[in-house]
Amino acid sequence: MALLEIRNLSVSFATSTGRFYAVRGIDLHVHPREVLAIVGESGSGKSVAMLAAMGLLPKTATIEADVMRFDGQDLLTMSDAARREIIGRDISMIFQEPIASLNPCFTVGFQIEEVLRFHLNLGARERRARAVELFRAVGIPDPEARLESYPHQMSGGQCQRVMIAMAIACKPKLLIADEPTTALDVTIQKQILDLLMKLQEETGMGMIMITHDMGVVAETADRVVVMYKGCKMEEAGVCDIFEAPSHPYTRALLSALPELATGDRLPTVADYVDAEATAGGA
Repeated sequence: MALLEIRNLSVSFATSTGRFYAVRGIDLHVHPREVLAIVGESGSGKSVAMLAAMGLLPKTATIEADVMRFDGQDLLTMSDAARREIIGRDISMIFQEPIASLNPCFTVGFQIEEVLRFHLNLGARERRARAVELFRAVGIPDPEARLESYPHQMSGGQCQRVMIAMAIACKPKLLIADEPTTALDVTIQKQILDLLMKLQEETGMGMIMITHDMGVVAETADRVVVMYKGCKMEEAGVCDIFEAPSHPYTRALLSALPELATGDRLPTVADYVDAEATAGGA
């Protein structure tokens, strides 16, 4: 049985010129111990689809779906109180903008301990020990002292690591990682990916990786969903996506990788789609 199952999900917003659809009728599923990568250019609806599943979109969003189920529970009919019980504990998310996601009024130590207090009901000493352990695991130096820092006193990369520590604090069943290594250097990036994969192996959690980095996709994913303008273009195993992509847009994405550059410029998506259209009409 799928850990997360979504069928025919659409997300729209009312605008002065009519209703705008950020996501249009997509199907997604992920199993325990599986990594699903969602790729596509900025604005393709990747993050919005996952925020809809977590119930974190504003009231202005209209969410429609035939099925939205997590671990056998119906997310569409679930009460707000019941959803708060599982969000942060069973389903957790590493957000794309760590500075915007952390509260500037509280220390990072207080914020991560609050997650442990609310979801695991740990005592003060246990919370502090677990927070130090998590900070050390994600590569934050001098973790005991750093717990007393405010977000503005930390670099963007350190705040990203705080968000990762917070997301994995309760060993969730499903981890949604939205560009989890964007602000990190290559060495720390590998460390974080290794940590996430080790945690997945130990706990059996499912993982959804939202990323632009095709190297991360190749290294971590089992299956790949390709999105464009709110729609799912293609879904396949990671080897099939790289070796034999079936949709022109997927081939366009792969053609834009630096190692596939020809001459003194990279091919663009428009170049590739135009070439496909020409070939199709020949």
